[in-house]
Amino acid sequence: MKQSHIIWHPALVTKQDRQRLNQHKSCTLWFTGLSGSGKSTLANTVDKKLFEKGIRSYVLDGDNIRHGLNKDLSFSKEDRKENIRRIGEVAKLFVDSGQIVLTPFISPFRKDRDMVKTLFSKGEFFEIYVKCPLNVCEFRDPKGLYSKARKGEIHEFTGISSPYEEPLNPDLIIETNLLTIEESAEKIISFLQEKEII
Repeated sequence: MKQSHIIWHPALVTKQDRQRLNQHKSCTLWFTGLSGSGKSTLANTVDKKLFEKGIRSYVLDGDNIRHGLNKDLSFSKEDRKENIRRIGEVAKLFVDSGQIVLTPFISPFRKDRDMVKTLFSKGEFFEIYVKCPLNVCEFRDPKGLYSKARKGEIHEFTGISSPYEEPLNPDLIIETNLLTIEESAEKIISFLQEKEII
């Protein structure tokens, strides 16, 4: 039941204060794509490049979040929706803290990604489609998940027994079957510079 007596407590230090201190803006880079497309590797590579530039950033990795904050959630459609909702709220807090937050999540449903986007002010949420053909992702299969899904050991697996809805208007498309991780990361750094985030 929703609590009606909870009131948001305003902070004395604002997001704009923190951005001035950091000397860069804050935003969420929402990486979406199939398992094995390279989302986590790419997000961590971008994070390292930002760190080397003295920019405050943090990766909220899908698997890591399910070890703690979202360990009570399954992979049902309802729980996937809740998983994305929670991560969106956490990402919003990171943006408020003045950081660039990188969130590599399959997030297969457009409606859920669109819902998260509404949490942010204009220019603070960027959807990055890490595009890679299913056969390439399945060939890579870094966690052995596709193999298990094909054997029926994993149910509701995106791309096999559950759909992936491609973004219709992503802010950036990175084709990891055509670009190296280094090239892909540089493309994102350039995008952040063009948007005057950094």
